[in-house]
Amino acid sequence: MKKVMLVSIFSVAIDQIIKLIITYFMSLNSSIIIIKNFFSITYVMNNGAAWSILSGHSWFLILMAILALNLIYIFFIKDKVLNKFEIIVYGLLIGGILGNLIDRILYGKVVDYLDFTIFNYNFPIFNFADIFICVSVFLLIIGIIRGDIDERNKSS
Repeated sequence: MKKVMLVSIFSVAIDQIIKLIITYFMSLNSSIIIIKNFFSITYVMNNGAAWSILSGHSWFLILMAILALNLIYIFFIKDKVLNKFEIIVYGLLIGGILGNLIDRILYGKVVDYLDFTIFNYNFPIFNFADIFICVSVFLLIIGIIRGDIDERNKSS
C-alpha cells in the first residue's frame, strides 16, 4: 500500500504543479499555440466530467470520486500482495482521481489545459490527471488480458 501511495502522491504532485503553473501564468480561456492546428495549451475550467458530461453536478462527481477511491482500495488493494505493475497502475489511477477531486473540492471545477486538434476534430481539453486515469485503466485491461494482474491475488 505504501508504494501505491508514493506513486499516487507523485502523480498528484505533477498534476497539481502543472495546474498551478497554468492558473498562475495564463488567463482563463486563453491559449498558447504550441503546434499550429494540432496542439495548444488552453486554460479552461470544466465543471463536468469528460466531454463536459454531468456539467454543473460537482457534488455528484465529488461523491463518485470518493466512492471510486474507496472501491479501488477495498476490492483491489486492501490485503493484496501487489506486483510492480499493479503498484504503478493503481497508483496512477488513484493519483488521477485525486488530482481532479482536489480541483472539484477547491474550485467546484477541474482545471484543464491540454488542447489537441486531430484530423480536424477539436478533442475535448483535458489534463494530466485525466491522462493518468485513462492510461491506468488501459493498462489494467491489458494487464488482466495478459495475466499481469492476478485476479485471484492472495491475501497477505
